[in-house]
Amino acid sequence: MRNPQIPMDNAVMRISARADYAVRAAAELAASDQDGPVRAEALATAQSIPYRFLEGILSDLRRDGIVVSQRGAGGGYRLARPATQVTIADVIRAVDGPLVFVRGTRPSDLEYQGAAAPLLRVWVALRANVRMVLEEVTLADLVTDGLPEQVRLLVQSEEAWENA
Repeated sequence: MRNPQIPMDNAVMRISARADYAVRAAAELAASDQDGPVRAEALATAQSIPYRFLEGILSDLRRDGIVVSQRGAGGGYRLARPATQVTIADVIRAVDGPLVFVRGTRPSDLEYQGAAAPLLRVWVALRANVRMVLEEVTLADLVTDGLPEQVRLLVQSEEAWENA
């Protein structure tokens, strides 16, 4: 049983504020795709994201080819490709790098000996499952609330909603 004294930010799997904000901003861009470029200020307001923080996120998303920017009076940001082709994993990798790290190292670069040797397979399995969800869900899925069946099935269990 988990110690109730330990704050949740000490959990093994964390989604950074940067990644959360990036996905939310990208979803907002996907939702307004037909309306043309969206100003950073409008994205920040729509998703309650600190503007200065969002500027850095948008820069990372632009550098990774997720968004493009347009200068001028009608300028702003838009997705660089259709929302159906941008996954949550793409967005998270753009701002945070690889999806799963163990002590700052990719699981496939680790080595364990003795009784802990099978632990490497556990970390790799964790990474595979994280990828299974995040690489399957696109920004279009978020905007249309059309999450893939496997994701909908995962969240149907009451246990999925419990902090354990």
